[in-house]
Amino acid sequence: MRIKSHWFKSDRKKTPQEIAGVLGFNIWRIADNALKNTRKANFEIAIGPQYFLFLTEFLVFLIQVADRIAHRQLSAEDRFSFTSTLANRVAETLAENQSRLTDGSIAGHKQRFIDHLNLRAGEYADFDYGSDGPEFAFTRYLAYCMRAVMDEKDVEWVIDQIMSIEAPGAVEMVEKTLRDLFGTEPRQPRHRTSVSGD
Repeated sequence: MRIKSHWFKSDRKKTPQEIAGVLGFNIWRIADNALKNTRKANFEIAIGPQYFLFLTEFLVFLIQVADRIAHRQLSAEDRFSFTSTLANRVAETLAENQSRLTDGSIAGHKQRFIDHLNLRAGEYADFDYGSDGPEFAFTRYLAYCMRAVMDEKDVEWVIDQIMSIEAPGAVEMVEKTLRDLFGTEPRQPRHRTSVSGD
């Protein structure tokens, strides 16, 4: 999966809100990719409420990951701006998609996501996230939350899918994306490998 993680121009330092805006788009794609991978692994996730419950839990996890990474780079004030912008951007994207496929308003779906994020943030706060990524319990908590999303036959198996495959890959992508976005190097131009014309 390709994600945008470089600025085309580095003429100025990017604001926390700008970084969060780009990351919000990428986080949505990373969570959606995890959902697709899980379905391809023969887990039943029905289009509708279950589909969006999976996305909600995974998005909440990724926002927590991004917030911990931002803690390394930003002041307390900038970190708050970054995480608030990120949470709102992700909530808007989820709510827009959810309102097209299920009942309810965009505003209602967005508020429910923010409320759930705030609840989970207090729970994830008990777990450490070091320079080498999340501790075992951090990722295990995501897997535990996913148990409530899955059908009974998939409950036990989803833990391994999340902890061994989906969460580590997603964390690695968020780490790389933020490492690049917090950097100041512009994106290197691609060199053409073929020639067209006469």
